[in-house]
Amino acid sequence: MIEINEITKFYGNQENRFQVLKGISAKIQDGDFVVILGASGSGKSTFLNCVSGLESPDSGSIRYDDTDITKLSDNDLTAFRKETVGFIFQQYYLLPNMTVEKNVRMGADLAGESDYLEIIKSVGLAEKRKKYPGELSGGEQQRVAIARALAKRPKVLFLDEPTGALDEQTGRQVLDYISRLQKELRFTIVMVTHNLNIAEMADTVIKMNSGKIVEISANATQKTAYEIGW
Repeated sequence: MIEINEITKFYGNQENRFQVLKGISAKIQDGDFVVILGASGSGKSTFLNCVSGLESPDSGSIRYDDTDITKLSDNDLTAFRKETVGFIFQQYYLLPNMTVEKNVRMGADLAGESDYLEIIKSVGLAEKRKKYPGELSGGEQQRVAIARALAKRPKVLFLDEPTGALDEQTGRQVLDYISRLQKELRFTIVMVTHNLNIAEMADTVIKMNSGKIVEISANATQKTAYEIGW
């Protein structure tokens, strides 16, 4: 379980200092599918970055079971991210001079995993594993990014607007892959999105406004990527 307790985050300094997160607390259960909603500037991406260990809050605590990541040294925090979490962003961040297989293998190597070929197959790219990113469509590149993140077998997968640059058909396909892989591999998902409809796929929905959580709700049933609106 991830337990977030009263975290705050400021940016800037002196007269330009402003508060982005204002004492946020929440709990995320193992295996949960969490969607974070909020308008631009609500703090949702900063919240995701802090909970995932990409950024450090200015106060408060973030515990993964018995480990408070806010108290880890830089080296220990880096090791924690390698071993525990995966990331998928709106931008794919693939290395253009490496094939699909080599891009995904990079993720596997971070955690000493060796079955990355099975992950490539699971996202439907087995026949394109020798292709380079420039030879793939946007949806295929995003699937490579998904495979790279999952190849390290993370306990928690963080996603920031993973379908933001995709058309509807490709976006649904990518969400379907992520959802099916979560059920198979049983990792936790924490996803930031502007798309209100994606929240219908989640177990838990966190709504943010002006640096605060204003509502946490649970869906009694979850829709598939092909059942939600767009």
